[in-house]
Amino acid sequence: MHGQLPRNLDEKLVDIEQSYRWLKSGDIKGETESTIVATQDQAVSTNYFKNKSLKEEIESKCRLCKQHEEISDHLTSGCSILAKNVYLMRHIVYTHLHYSICKALGIETTDKWYTHMPKPVYEEGDVTVLWNQAVHTDREVTTSRQDIIIKDKKDKACTLIYVAIRADRNVVQKEAEKKLKYGSLCIEVQRMWNLKCSIIPAIIGATGIVARSLRKNLETVPGKHSIDSLQKPLCLEHHT
Repeated sequence: MHGQLPRNLDEKLVDIEQSYRWLKSGDIKGETESTIVATQDQAVSTNYFKNKSLKEEIESKCRLCKQHEEISDHLTSGCSILAKNVYLMRHIVYTHLHYSICKALGIETTDKWYTHMPKPVYEEGDVTVLWNQAVHTDREVTTSRQDIIIKDKKDKACTLIYVAIRADRNVVQKEAEKKLKYGSLCIEVQRMWNLKCSIIPAIIGATGIVARSLRKNLETVPGKHSIDSLQKPLCLEHHT
């Protein structure tokens, strides 16, 4: 099964080079690298793997939620039980992005990004940065909450930033889905606030896979954002 994920990735849509920056940097232990690669290839010792590949007499369903097949993708991004605690550790990726935005806009924050504790609202001059806030709209929309919202009164612009960690194989699909999902919210923001609104998805695969569009998306967000610095916390999480 080795190499299964790279063979199945669409190079026209997935940024292969950026997806494996964490592997080339050399600052992750060998056993961590092997665990991540095995996870990508669905070759870790899950119940499904034991049942289907090793032919062991064991239930193939997830031992935690008991609802879905226990494959790597389910454990890294789809288990309802893990979503209540383990997946919350991934918010460090959201914090890193928010910290870089605040630094770029001149908003006072901590010296180190990992000690940054985002507040719901920051204001600096004509710019307002909202963290994990819902937009109250006159008309009903599918969803009104965004991870990060940047309102710039001077430039008459508003940026809705959606950050998500998804199964590696679904990164491109999820980006397209989120643009459609938040389209109605974007229209309402433009109408209510009289600001030109844009949607910026920042979606990363659970083991680091990214779409070709991610680098361009991050370039439109204030601050310097390194893809590999966002990937590394995810990689370390899977080893633990």
